[in-house]
Amino acid sequence: MTAGLARLSATSVEFTGARGGESPLSWGQLAIWRLTRWLDDDDPYFNMPWVLPVYGKRDLDTVLRALRVLVERHETLRTTYEETPGGLVQRVARQGRFAVEVYDAGEARPIAAARELSARLAATAFDYATELPFRCAVVTVDGRPRTMALTLSHLAVDGGALDVLARDWRDLLAGGEMPAPAWQPMDQAAFEREGAGAARGERTLRHWRAVLERAPLTMFDFPRTAPEEPRFVKVGMESAAVAAAAEVLAARWSVSTASVLTAASAVLLGALTGHRELVMQLVVANRHDPRVAAMAGSAVQDGIFVLALPEGTFADAARAGHRQALTAYRNAHYDPYRMMALREEVGRERGRPVDLSAYFNDTRTVGHWPHLPAVEPPGDPAAIAALTGRTRTFHVGSWPEVDATALFATGTATNTCELYLMADTSYLPRPTAYALLRGLETLLVASVAGDVPLDEVAGLCGIVPVERPAAQNGSSAGSPGTGPTKVAGDPGVPGPREVADDHV
Repeated sequence: MTAGLARLSATSVEFTGARGGESPLSWGQLAIWRLTRWLDDDDPYFNMPWVLPVYGKRDLDTVLRALRVLVERHETLRTTYEETPGGLVQRVARQGRFAVEVYDAGEARPIAAARELSARLAATAFDYATELPFRCAVVTVDGRPRTMALTLSHLAVDGGALDVLARDWRDLLAGGEMPAPAWQPMDQAAFEREGAGAARGERTLRHWRAVLERAPLTMFDFPRTAPEEPRFVKVGMESAAVAAAAEVLAARWSVSTASVLTAASAVLLGALTGHRELVMQLVVANRHDPRVAAMAGSAVQDGIFVLALPEGTFADAARAGHRQALTAYRNAHYDPYRMMALREEVGRERGRPVDLSAYFNDTRTVGHWPHLPAVEPPGDPAAIAALTGRTRTFHVGSWPEVDATALFATGTATNTCELYLMADTSYLPRPTAYALLRGLETLLVASVAGDVPLDEVAGLCGIVPVERPAAQNGSSAGSPGTGPTKVAGDPGVPGPREVADDHV
């Protein structure tokens, strides 16, 4: 425990919201619920620790009042979830109470103390049927509240919802008056059941069927190796060079920085696996509708992204990837259980399910890095390359079971590109995972200086293509410039997998 952190008291806060009720879950809620069923009931994997500052010199009563109003405004914070004989429902409590613990930071910095408390609050799984989906504690210094430590259930919020709550928190502490939210998860669930919402879901299912019928069955059609124990590792890289290069390339190619990073991840997987057609799932916020953009709730779902590598350069791949990513973003709103049935049906038709175990998740709230180190002159290739001297890679953690073979994700830092890779070490050993991260940096920095031919990516980035049996049905092994593959052991092809959508 942080030195001096001491519990002072606990209080109960009563709330009365404008509305209560019961309804089916929205598709975003269902997407998370389905993933929670993959875990044990006591697994806290989908808990989200969070820290909020207490802006200004506020007393405890002001902080508790702001917290009460926040809970009253947003139905998602008053919602429980239960499987009933009539089906899965969400129940919004109009009235109730919640507990708030108060701690003194002691010798610790308030933000560090709050982070420790939020992690402790996150260590225990929520009882979705009986427990409100958040826990909280106030951290004080000399009796004055300085930070709020929270843990929230991913069923209640996603990254976009946290932004909504953070804006409201600041305004409520300042005593501001705000109009009531116009759109809540129960409204979203009703929208999806009929009319335009239901029609959009049908269009998305048709799009996925068309893609699944022609997508490569797997990219990971090569022999497994002995995995680490635990089997799944998450490694990370902090690279200001990646961020600076991505901003230059996005502007040069008229694409987004997210598309630059997505395309680079796909191209490097292609260089490693020898495939010219790559399939990934993109984690999509689904907040382009202004009503959902202002909603506190979970809206994230997966979109399907297929990139057929063109003949040419990484610039060509990034432009093609941008177009494919936009299509994936437009087709990521659907009933998750109907999607499961669709994937099973297409799998039967094709003789085996399509493996969708590669992912890209951009968790940033803005599409650039506003606090990067200065590059002089702006966009200079040598100056950007010099930033690689600051890059560091590191091990984040290891897990015995994660439903992904390769999951690339950004972090939220604004002064560097945080890039993470969750890897199944039976296919991507830890040195390979690090090589993919460093290779992405090399590819982007080199592309600032000049066009990089796709058939030179593996050699440039230090990627050693996998070895696989010489003849495999359905494989497109052998990328240009890599030469013939060597014969190794049995292929050991993975089956279809799902993954937690936006937090690992």
